[in-house]
Amino acid sequence: MTHAKFWRIGGVLALLAAAASMPLLVTDFQLFRLTNILVYAIALLGMNILVGYNGQISLGHGAFYALGAYTTVLLMVHAGVPHWVAIPVAGGICLVVGFVFSLPLLRLAPVHLAMATFAMGMVLPTIAKWKWLEPWTGGGQGLGLDMPTAPPGVPLRFEQWLYLLTLLLLALSLLLAANLLRGRVGRAAIAIRDHPIAARSMGVDTVYYKAAIFGISAMLVGMAGALGALSFRYVAPGLFGIFVSFGFLIGAAVGGLATLSGAIYGAVFLQYIFLVVGVTARSLQTSSTPLVYGVVLVLFLCFFPNGVAGLVDRVWAWLRRITPGRQG
Repeated sequence: MTHAKFWRIGGVLALLAAAASMPLLVTDFQLFRLTNILVYAIALLGMNILVGYNGQISLGHGAFYALGAYTTVLLMVHAGVPHWVAIPVAGGICLVVGFVFSLPLLRLAPVHLAMATFAMGMVLPTIAKWKWLEPWTGGGQGLGLDMPTAPPGVPLRFEQWLYLLTLLLLALSLLLAANLLRGRVGRAAIAIRDHPIAARSMGVDTVYYKAAIFGISAMLVGMAGALGALSFRYVAPGLFGIFVSFGFLIGAAVGGLATLSGAIYGAVFLQYIFLVVGVTARSLQTSSTPLVYGVVLVLFLCFFPNGVAGLVDRVWAWLRRITPGRQG
């Protein structure tokens, strides 16, 4: 193991240990915010795999977030399924739905996929309002979830357990994504993004790989939706508007496309930019919060076109240049 790799692994373990200690150090409200950051990070990781590494544009991934959330709550409320079973089931359903949904569309032009995902993001959350589903979904009023409990033998409150569970799933998702992108699937995904004609000429089944990447992305976003539903303990169609899908796309771009760490940076941005925008809108005495949000986003991307991850990489490169003996 090289010296640099040793320090990198040690730094990651130290960060995980520090993150895992948060439930003992912060208030319940702060823990709620931290949990949501981890939830957004899982969703943005899925978006970044799709958009950053494979070059596909989805304008409706909020639909998979809603599907994962509703699947989890419905299983828990109407079937008595424990949350630790409902989460992987929700992710598996989103994986299958994402793969099947994208498979026929990927034979067409990329714009057709973008249009289809936009339509899905608009339509799918409203299905819960249908009158014949209202006894199950709660219709437009939504469906609440009683306070779950931690698994037997875990001496933690549910909020603390949910934070640690979300942190564990994020770490496993990052590990899965890193191994996936280093392997055959990742090389094929990047080749399809950069040189699609050359990839096809080399025998790469572009439609299959793109559908697989789309399904994996949907799975991660669906798991994030499941965790988000547990955090809020409530689901309703109004929580999953098209702005959720745009927020995921924006968060991936702000964090840094084609970077795994960008998912975490983008999640922090999504969690706290709403506070900044809300304060700014109130100080300007305007109700046009989306306008203020758009201005903040444009200014951010103008100053940091490669996202926060690109800025961090430049800072580390500068530190290595000025620090003696750390070039390796």
